[in-house]
Amino acid sequence: MEKSQIFYSEKFDEVQESIREFLNSQEDYLSASTANSTRAVGDAIQDILGSNLQQVLGEDVCKNYSASFARRAMADLAFEDDNGFYYVIDVKTHRLSTKFNMPNLTSVERLARFYESDKNVFAVLMVAYDVEGTRVEVERVTFVPIEFLGWDCLTIGALGWGQIQIANSNVLTVNPGYSRKQWMLELCDALAEFYPREIAKIEARLIHFAKIKEFWLNHSD
Repeated sequence: MEKSQIFYSEKFDEVQESIREFLNSQEDYLSASTANSTRAVGDAIQDILGSNLQQVLGEDVCKNYSASFARRAMADLAFEDDNGFYYVIDVKTHRLSTKFNMPNLTSVERLARFYESDKNVFAVLMVAYDVEGTRVEVERVTFVPIEFLGWDCLTIGALGWGQIQIANSNVLTVNPGYSRKQWMLELCDALAEFYPREIAKIEARLIHFAKIKEFWLNHSD
């Protein structure tokens, strides 16, 4: 089966390093106030990537590029390559001086539908940085299809059908070249454990509020 030329070739490491070098080559773009806001810095990094990722990747690889999506959309950025692969990219930023964060990636149901086509790629672009004064120093860039992320660094959150999350942005396990089929089977196994736990929680809540109702039924008006 044909594979993505970005992620299943020697370009893989080169692309990550090119993005890191590009971000570190930018003139200071923060003010004293925005430098103190993790959200403002993250938004600024995403804006810079949105305006320049096509140039960094090369227009020969990155076609029909778009950086305009609604906030709740699956993608922050998207493009096609010249082999007909369609990439949607979820940009995440992680300030290394923060001890812990647990970002959402995507809905399990939405990903399952998207991956019905072998030509679709859901990629995570994680920028790990710190701030010195008003200067952003990018330490590493992780740009991978979600199936390269190990299940030891992912978890599922209780939102809708289930939301794939990075358990801790300080700890990412990347398995280059990992099988999408194997990863999706592991997702199904994770959900086979997750859903029964959610059912048990809901049953406990039903019992709890049955008791609350009983209390109010016997309560004076």
